[in-house]
Amino acid sequence: MSSVEVSSSKGYVQGPYEEDTLVCQFVHKTNAQGCAWFGGNTFAFTLPVLLLQFVTIFAVTSIIWFLLKPLKQGLISAQLIGGIVMGRSCLGQIHAYKEKLFPPGGRLILETVADLGFMFYLFILGVHSDMSLVKRVDRKVIVIGVTSFLAPLTIGLSAVFIICQLIELDISVKQSLPFVVSLNALSPFPVITSLLADLHILNSEMGRIATLSSLVVDISNYIVACVFGSIVICLRSQHLTSIWSLLWAAIFFTIIVFGLRPIIISVAERVPEGQQIKEIQFLTIILIVLSCGLVSEIFGQPPGLGPFLLGVVTPDGPPLGSSFVNKFDTIVIGLLVPAKFVISGLNMEFLSIRGVSGAIIGLVIFICYTAKFTGTLIPALRYKIRLRDAVVLALIMCCKGAIEAALYITLQEDGIISSEAYALLLISMLLVTGIARTLIWHLYDPSARYLGHTKNSFLINHPNDELRMLICIHNEDNVPALINLLAASTPTRSMPIAIFVLTLMELKGRAASVLDSNTRLKGKLTSSKSWSKQAVNAFNLFAQRNQGSVVVRHFTSIAPYSSMHDDIGTIAVDQNTNIVIVPFHKQWAFDGRVAADSPSLRMVNRNLIRKSPCSVGVLVDRGLIATNRGQSIFEVTLLFIGGVDDCEALAYCTRFIENTKIRLTFVWIRPWDHMKYNEEMEMRMDMELVNQFREKTIGNERISYKEELVNDAIGTTRVIRSINESGCELCIVGRHHEPSSPLVSGLNEWNECPELGLLGDMLATSDFQFSVLVVQQQTPGAAGFADSRRVQPIGSGYSSCTSFEDCESTRSYQEC
Repeated sequence: MSSVEVSSSKGYVQGPYEEDTLVCQFVHKTNAQGCAWFGGNTFAFTLPVLLLQFVTIFAVTSIIWFLLKPLKQGLISAQLIGGIVMGRSCLGQIHAYKEKLFPPGGRLILETVADLGFMFYLFILGVHSDMSLVKRVDRKVIVIGVTSFLAPLTIGLSAVFIICQLIELDISVKQSLPFVVSLNALSPFPVITSLLADLHILNSEMGRIATLSSLVVDISNYIVACVFGSIVICLRSQHLTSIWSLLWAAIFFTIIVFGLRPIIISVAERVPEGQQIKEIQFLTIILIVLSCGLVSEIFGQPPGLGPFLLGVVTPDGPPLGSSFVNKFDTIVIGLLVPAKFVISGLNMEFLSIRGVSGAIIGLVIFICYTAKFTGTLIPALRYKIRLRDAVVLALIMCCKGAIEAALYITLQEDGIISSEAYALLLISMLLVTGIARTLIWHLYDPSARYLGHTKNSFLINHPNDELRMLICIHNEDNVPALINLLAASTPTRSMPIAIFVLTLMELKGRAASVLDSNTRLKGKLTSSKSWSKQAVNAFNLFAQRNQGSVVVRHFTSIAPYSSMHDDIGTIAVDQNTNIVIVPFHKQWAFDGRVAADSPSLRMVNRNLIRKSPCSVGVLVDRGLIATNRGQSIFEVTLLFIGGVDDCEALAYCTRFIENTKIRLTFVWIRPWDHMKYNEEMEMRMDMELVNQFREKTIGNERISYKEELVNDAIGTTRVIRSINESGCELCIVGRHHEPSSPLVSGLNEWNECPELGLLGDMLATSDFQFSVLVVQQQTPGAAGFADSRRVQPIGSGYSSCTSFEDCESTRSYQEC
C-alpha cells in the first residue's frame, strides 16, 4: 500500500493487563488537504475520521433517543445503547465498518477528545452540587441515605465472601466482585438530580427526599472510601509512595478551597447584576479548570476529580453557574459527552460473558440491587411514607447514570474489573434504570398530594372571613398590577386578606430545587435578583398601608418550569389559600403589541389550571390596573354567562361592593329563550346567586346591572365588543363555558389560548385594551368535586352539592 493510503499500522503486544493493540502512526496524517482529488483516501487521515465519528455518534444516538423518549428513558441510556449498537457486539463485527470508522489510531484521538469533554462535564456537575443542602438534612433523610448505601454494600460483600468460599473462581472475577458491589451501592447526587429533572419531579416531595438522600449516600461513600482506601494502601504498600499521593491529594484539595475558590468568587463579584460573565472572565475560569485536570493527572488521580472539586466550591446559580451551563450545554453536553458514553458502549462485548463466572457476577449484581431497593424501602416506611411513594423513592435510588458509566469504563480500562463484569454492569444499568424510570413515571404524580385536599374557593368563603390569596410573580413587571388588584379586593378589618407572595425563578446553574420562606432563606437565594427584593418591599409597603387588614408572607421557588406548578400547589395547600393569581404569559407594550411571550410561563399556567388545589385567576395585564393607583374611579366589568367558574368570579366581585373607588358593571348574557331552561339545576343555581348579588347591591349607585339577550355566539361577541367602548379597565370572567352552548358555539375554532377559556381567549387578543382576570374554580377531579362541577350559594360555607336542599341538610362541607 502506498503511503498516501496508509495512516497507521498496528500489531498486538502484551499490555499491562491483557493483550493490547500497538499503533504506529504517521505524524503528518492529520488533515487530508484535498488528497481525494489526487486519488488518495480522505479517511486515511485522522481529522476526517474524527469528524465522521462525531457525525455518526450524534446521528445514531439522536435517533435512538427519539425512539426511547416516549418510554421516559434518559439521554445517557440512549448514548450507551448507541455505543453498543456501533460497538464490537453489533456493527463492530463488520470488518470494513470497524476499520473505516473506528481504526485504532482514530479511536485513540476520539477517546482523548471525549475525556476532555467529560472533564468539563464533571466541572458542570460540581457547579450544580449545592453543599448548602447539608444544612437541610434531617434524621429521616440520614437514615434513608445511610441504609440505602450500607445495605447493598454489607449484604453484597457478605454474599461475595460466601460465594468465594463455596466456589472456585478466576482471579479476575474475584478481583472484580468487591468493586461490583461498591459500584452498585452508589447513588451519586448529580445522577439522581438529573433523573428527577428529566421526570419533572425534582421539586416534588419524593424528589426532595431523594435529592438529600443521595447527598447522604455520597458523603457515606467518601468516608468509607477514604477509611478503607487508606487501610488497604498501608497494608499492601512496601514504601510510602502511596501515602505521599494521598497527602498531595489533600494538599491539592486545600489549594482548591483556599486558593482557587477566592479567585472564582472575585470573578463572580465583578459581573454586573443581570449580565453574563465577560469573555476574559470565562476564559480565566476555563484555564483554571484545565490546570486542575492537569494537576489531578500529575498526582495520580482521575483527570475529572480536580475540575469536579473546583465546581463544587464554585458558587452555583447566576451569574457563574447559569453562564457555564448556557455556554457548555451545546458543545460539551451535546457533542463531547455523548462520545464518552458511546465509547463505553463500544468497549462492551456480549461474548465476554461466559458460563459460571457470568452467572456469579450477575447474581451479585441482583443481590446488590435488591438490597439497595429494600434498604431504601424499609426506612421510608418506618418514617410513615406511604407504600406507593416509598416504592418510588426506592426505585429512584436504584437508578444509575453518567457517573457510574464513567466509573465502569475507567475501572475496566485500568484492569480493575474484567470485561465480563463491565458488560454485565452496563447491561444491568440499562435494564434496571430503564424499567425504574418507566415505573416512576406511572406510579408517582406529585399533584396527587394536593388534589386530594379539601376544596377551597371564594364560594365556600364567607364574605367576612379572611381571604387567603397566593400571588405568583415572575418578574418586576408583574408587581404593580397585582398590588392594585389586591387593593381593589377591599382589605378591611372586617374583611382581612392574607397574602402569600411566591417569587418564581427558573432553576439555572444548580441541580437541587428550592422552596422555602424568605425568612429562612435570609436573602441568600435572591441576592442576585434585585427585582425580587424590590417586589418584597412593595408588598410589605402595601401591608403597612393596610395595617390590621393585610398580612403578607413571602416565599421563593427555584425550580424547572416543567414542575414549577407543584411548588405553587404545595404552598396553596399548606397555607389553605382560596385562590392563586398568576400573570399571563404575554406582556403588552404601550402601543398594544405583544412585548414578551414566554412559552415556559404558559406551560406553568396550563399545568396549574389542570392541577390546582384551589381556585385560579390568570391576570392579563395591559397596564391599566398598574397605572390606576386609586387616584380615580376604577371601572370593572363582570361578564356573566353561567356555570361554576362565572359563579366563582361573581363571588370574588362581592369584595368590590364596599370599595368606594370601584364602579362595577354586571353584564349578564342570556339566551332569548332562557325561560325554558329555568328548570335545569345549573340555571336555577345561577339565578339564585345572581339574585343574592342583586339583593346586596340594591341602592348602590356604583353597581350597575345589565341583562343582554342574544341568540348565538355572534350576539355574544357583539356584547363583548361593546365593553371595549364603555371605558372598562378590568374585565372579570369565568374560564369554563360549555362549548355546546349556543352562546359560545363556534368560538373554539379560533381559540389560541385554551387555558383562558373561550371568552377569556377572545378578551386577551389585541382587539381589546382593558386588562382581564380569568377565574377558574378548583379543578374537576379534586376532592369533593363532582364531574359536573356544581356550585353552592355565595358565603354558604358548604361545598359542591347536588341541590340547595342537600346543602340545607348538610352541616359541614367535608360531610357534603
